[in-house]
Amino acid sequence: MPYKTVLEPASDSLVIEKSEFIAKISPVKTSEEAAAFIDSVRSEHRRARHNCYAYTLREGFETRFSDDGEPQGTAGQPILEVIQKSGLSDVCVVVTRYFGGILLGKGGLTRAYSSSAAKAVAAAKIRLMNEAKNVTAVFDYSLYERILRLLPEFEVKTVGQDFSDSVTLSLLVKEDIAESFCLKLKDVSNGKIKTELSETFFADFA
Repeated sequence: MPYKTVLEPASDSLVIEKSEFIAKISPVKTSEEAAAFIDSVRSEHRRARHNCYAYTLREGFETRFSDDGEPQGTAGQPILEVIQKSGLSDVCVVVTRYFGGILLGKGGLTRAYSSSAAKAVAAAKIRLMNEAKNVTAVFDYSLYERILRLLPEFEVKTVGQDFSDSVTLSLLVKEDIAESFCLKLKDVSNGKIKTELSETFFADFA
């Protein structure tokens, strides 16, 4: 099934009652990558009072969160809920708090961490990942224009080209139409095109 994640790290911040909340979001695929991202934020903000986080991974439906010294349930869980409501997977959000001297109370903290996480999500570039296959197509130069005209019909993404004795295209195709796309290539070329399908993987078609 398709899923949503973020393209690259992003961040945003807000100030509430003199406390600064800095939220950072990053794509991660494993718990090790999430831990490395969390550690990098902690290293960047060594003087901060709290570095609270949450992450969710598609593999194994794993989720983790931490209040990092804030009252239980006021930081990590609200951050996680923002991630889940956004429909994101394979992401980690860390919210750093520089304490401003004014206590916010449990309700105020929960709203602050939720709002901060939401700002990080809003700042990120969201991408939709689809199951895909790579199609390698080899054909004669005389078929080149005919093949190019076919690609938009199947929303194919060209990821590589080689022009030597023949044309070789590396094409990204959604998994559910990969077989029919290859059959169409055979049809328009009267069987003169050679195709090879890769294993299924996830890819961004944007």
